[in-house]
Amino acid sequence: MSFSFFKALRPKTPQEVAKSIKESFMALDTKTVVEVKALEKALEEIEKNFATMRTMLSGDGESEPNLDQISQLVEEICREDVLTLLIHKLPILGWEARKDLVHCWSILLKQKVESNYCCVEYIEQHLELLDFLVVCYDNKEIALSTGIMLRDCIKFPTLAKYILESASFVLFFKFVELSNFDVASDAFSTFKDLLTKHSDVVSEFLNAHYDEFFDLYEKLLTSPNYVTRRQSLKLLSEFLLESPNTQIMRRYILEVRYMKVMMTLLRDSSKNIQLSAFHVFKVFVANPNKPRDVKIILAKNKEKLLELLQNLSPGKGSEDEQFEEEKEFIIKEIGKVSV
Repeated sequence: MSFSFFKALRPKTPQEVAKSIKESFMALDTKTVVEVKALEKALEEIEKNFATMRTMLSGDGESEPNLDQISQLVEEICREDVLTLLIHKLPILGWEARKDLVHCWSILLKQKVESNYCCVEYIEQHLELLDFLVVCYDNKEIALSTGIMLRDCIKFPTLAKYILESASFVLFFKFVELSNFDVASDAFSTFKDLLTKHSDVVSEFLNAHYDEFFDLYEKLLTSPNYVTRRQSLKLLSEFLLESPNTQIMRRYILEVRYMKVMMTLLRDSSKNIQLSAFHVFKVFVANPNKPRDVKIILAKNKEKLLELLQNLSPGKGSEDEQFEEEKEFIIKEIGKVSV
């Protein structure tokens, strides 16, 4: 006769996992800074619950996750307001728990229940959670984690639209220039996604907030920080030349102040910045309906511009021929400018 001294643990149901996560967060609220051991124990419990959630969502390496269980877990997490807790308590979580949360976050957002993205709909009803995630760039300990979570949210047009139109969006113009390089780079990645992932949403936003946006963007293009200048210039050419943004581009190239910025960048000490500036500057020059003030500036700086462009070269590469053709065209156009 064989005896088992240890009873096999029954796997938790999705409802139990969601409830355990919620209860472990609630227990955390009852602890004080004085109760160090109790606080540590509560954090350990959260870590265990996150590990269980991760296994349920993505499997244990030996068996695939159960899709019905995933759907049930997603429903319970939304029903029990666990998503709110996950975000608001993120700053006090340990590294391991944050890693599991970031992994689970993407799966939770993408998971459909019937035909609905439950977690996305939950966030749409609690949009302040997105503001919270944006502000977390001010906390370098968690910024890289919340950055990944934000970019997962931005994949959905309604969430991207909210961030673009929210008061917190302008904070990105500060975050991309933070002294911490890793955090600033991550913030720029999120900023780029906001301006490139959903062209129709971006076009609508830029049309509605043209002056405010490009006033702020000019500061990035003229930043003393080389990385900021280079990244923002490259991004400008990406979203400005998108077909849904044609109206924005036409409006932009009528403004002499922005052409002056490109002319300054053409003289930058970095060849990469010079070349990127050329690809925006050429649109100003190629415009068949140049305003008078644009013509005046081109005529006034004709000799310097022609000399600059003659010396501009992309170096070795497959784009040499196309670049030279474009450059020759722009040189001829500048040569023909008269006021």
